[in-house]
Amino acid sequence: MTDRAALAQAFLAQTEWADATSSLLAGDASNRKYHRLWREGSPETAVLMDAPPDKGEDVRPFVRIAQHLTTVGLSAPRIFAEDAQHGFLLLEDLGDALFARAIPEDPTLEPTLYTAATDALIVLHEGATPPGLAAYDADIMTDMAALAFDWYATGAGVPNQGACQAFHKAMHAVLIRHAADAEVLIQRDYHAENLLWLPERDGVARVGLLDFQDAMVGHRAYDLVSLLQDARRDVPPAIEAEMIAHYVTVTGADREAFETAYRCLGAQRNLRILGVFARLCMRDGKRGYIDLIPRVWHHLQADLTHPALSEVAAILANGLPEPTPAVLQKLSDKCATVPAL
Repeated sequence: MTDRAALAQAFLAQTEWADATSSLLAGDASNRKYHRLWREGSPETAVLMDAPPDKGEDVRPFVRIAQHLTTVGLSAPRIFAEDAQHGFLLLEDLGDALFARAIPEDPTLEPTLYTAATDALIVLHEGATPPGLAAYDADIMTDMAALAFDWYATGAGVPNQGACQAFHKAMHAVLIRHAADAEVLIQRDYHAENLLWLPERDGVARVGLLDFQDAMVGHRAYDLVSLLQDARRDVPPAIEAEMIAHYVTVTGADREAFETAYRCLGAQRNLRILGVFARLCMRDGKRGYIDLIPRVWHHLQADLTHPALSEVAAILANGLPEPTPAVLQKLSDKCATVPAL
C-alpha cells in the first residue's frame, strides 16, 4: 500500500465508508484523482477526491465554492467529510451522465442541456459573488493567452519573441477596452466534460457542476465561451448563436457589447488552451491533448474574425503556426521531454 493509499484509508476510517470498495472514477489535467466508493448491499455511492497538497493541490477552494453554488440553488456535490491537511474530500456522487455522454446517447437532448447550462450561469450571475476571489483581469488574461507563444509556438519550432511582445500589447488593450468587467464568479472550466445531467431535479438544479475549485471573479461572458467553444466536442454553431441570444435576452445585457466581449474572451481562452495543451504534452507527458488542438484552433480563427480583434489577428497570422499534421507531430515528438521553459 502506498503512503497516499494509507492516508486515504485513514480518512475513510473516520466515516461510514470505512469498509467501502473503490474504483478509479476519473483524473483530469491536474494532479487530482477521483474514486467511486460503494458498499456491499447498499445502492448508495460516494466519491473520494484525492488532491495531494505536495503536488500543489488544495481542497479548501473547492469546499468554499461548492457551498456557494449550493446556496444559490445550483447542484454542486455535497461534502460529507473533509481532510484539508492531507487533501481528501468525501463527496456526493452525482452520477455518470456527463453532457459529453448524454448527448451522444440522445442527440435530441442537446438544445435542452445547453439551455439548462446557460440558465444555470444566469442564476449564478444574478447572485452575490463570494468575497475573497481573485480577479481574472486583463493582466492575468493576457499572460495566460501568451502561453500560446511560450509553449505551442516554441514547441512547434517557430518561436517569435517580437510577435509575442506585439501580441501582448495588442491583446491587453483589447481586453481592457472590451472585457474588463470582472463582476461575477467564473468557474473557468464550464464545459460538457464537467457538467452532469440530473433530470430528476428541477430547473437549474438539473445541471450538476464539477471542477470549479479554480473559480475567480471575471466577465460574465467567460463561462459561456467555455461552454459553447468546447475544446473537447463540437457544439453546433446554431446552438452557440441561440445560447448567446438567450443569455442576452434574459439578462438584458447590451447585445453588441456582450458579443464583442464574448469573441475577445474566446480568443483569449483559446490561445491559453493552445499553450496549456502543448504544455500538458511536452512537460507532463499527456500526449492525448495534442489531438484536441485543431478544434481549439478552429474556435480561435472564428473569434479572430471580429473587428475588435483585427490587430491581434494580424499579429497572430505571422506569429503562430497553423496546427498542420507536421506541427502536431513536432509537439507530439516532444512529449515529456521539456520539464520547463
